[in-house]
Amino acid sequence: MIISADRSVPTAREVDLSMFGIDPWWLVIVKALLVFAFLVLTTLVLILAERKVMAWMQMRVGPDRVGPKGLLQTVADGIKLGLKEGITPSGVDKPLYLLAPVLATAPALMAFAVIPFGPVVSVFGERTPLQLTDLPVAVLYILAVTSIGVYGIVLAGWASGSTYPLLGGLRSTAQVISYEIAMGLCFAAVFLLAGTMSTSGIVAEQTGIWFALLLLPAFLIYCVSMVGETNRAPFDLPEAEGELVGGFHTEYSSLRFAMFMLAEYVNMITVSGLATTLFLGGWRAPWPLSIWDGANTGWWPLLWFVVKIWLVLFVFVWLRATLPRLRYDQFMALGWKVLIPIAVVWVMVVAVIVLLAGEGRLPGTASLVVAGIVVSAVSFWYLGYRWRRAADPRNDPGTGTAGPPVRHDPTMGGYPVPPLPGQLPASAPATTQEESNV
Repeated sequence: MIISADRSVPTAREVDLSMFGIDPWWLVIVKALLVFAFLVLTTLVLILAERKVMAWMQMRVGPDRVGPKGLLQTVADGIKLGLKEGITPSGVDKPLYLLAPVLATAPALMAFAVIPFGPVVSVFGERTPLQLTDLPVAVLYILAVTSIGVYGIVLAGWASGSTYPLLGGLRSTAQVISYEIAMGLCFAAVFLLAGTMSTSGIVAEQTGIWFALLLLPAFLIYCVSMVGETNRAPFDLPEAEGELVGGFHTEYSSLRFAMFMLAEYVNMITVSGLATTLFLGGWRAPWPLSIWDGANTGWWPLLWFVVKIWLVLFVFVWLRATLPRLRYDQFMALGWKVLIPIAVVWVMVVAVIVLLAGEGRLPGTASLVVAGIVVSAVSFWYLGYRWRRAADPRNDPGTGTAGPPVRHDPTMGGYPVPPLPGQLPASAPATTQEESNV
């Protein structure tokens, strides 16, 4: 299927992009407006669904006042933000302060331009693919566009002229750099297997079996990286309310604040659509629906694509409802010391298997599945080992070696956190009245 023995060295596939760039101007405008409407409407529904699902998981009532069973709560919140006064604090760098929400929102909307919703269909007599456009390097385009979004966060923190927004912006810079590396390595494994960077070509290569099964470690690493990339719990460190007030958008209000929220949720939809495209078969019907000949033709694939996106979005909500926020050093250690090394090893394993399978020395599909299970199992064992080692009170946080319990002295450096009760050195006993008189 994907790896064949009829060629000695795997080469890039010839992807047919002849259907793109030939649509009439009115159809291009219609498709762009429909993509924009899909993102905005999905955001409105997602905010309400998130609050409802979290309330259900945490045994709360959730929104139930505005509209029947609270269904109009998101609309009310949008109207409230729109009617609030837009306050510009004194001392801000006004041009950058106003530009930051735009830089955060526009790239989030642009990234969805190359995500395929379905196959070629007929729209008012015109044959066109359910995709705004495609490129030979479409996935790299998504990486480039989404990486621009962090400038909106950084500039928002810098231009606000306040300490806590600046710290939130700096956190976001380190966070995005760390987790974009792991995400890019996951994409490299997909490129090796699919032989193309075109999103429509990657979907076409998943006709028989999805890449989530063939590239299991890459899929799991991507799932973690996409949560860190979108600043969502438990990785919402740039806007850690308990530590940095409101994070990088502390000094924003009204529609400017709403633009940051829109960017966050649109980014969630974008990375969910990218996960669906790269690992979950794209718009192709899941088994056993794929047995039906008409499941992957016409407008039915649009339904499968939307359902897959919502399944990934449900995971975002599930994580926020159940997991506490990580400490910053734990978060960075996870990215640099766990995800990136595993992703590098997996890319090398995939490259070797693809090369040997192309020469007919290995069964490509079976080798990838077995290797993926082995690498995933070893990775989980390593994570468990690190967690048990960190939780062991005998381990000295300064040296990392096991030994007798060490009394913590917060005055000797380390993480800038307040000491817990009992961690301060014992104070000298109080002097008596007679001793003070002497």
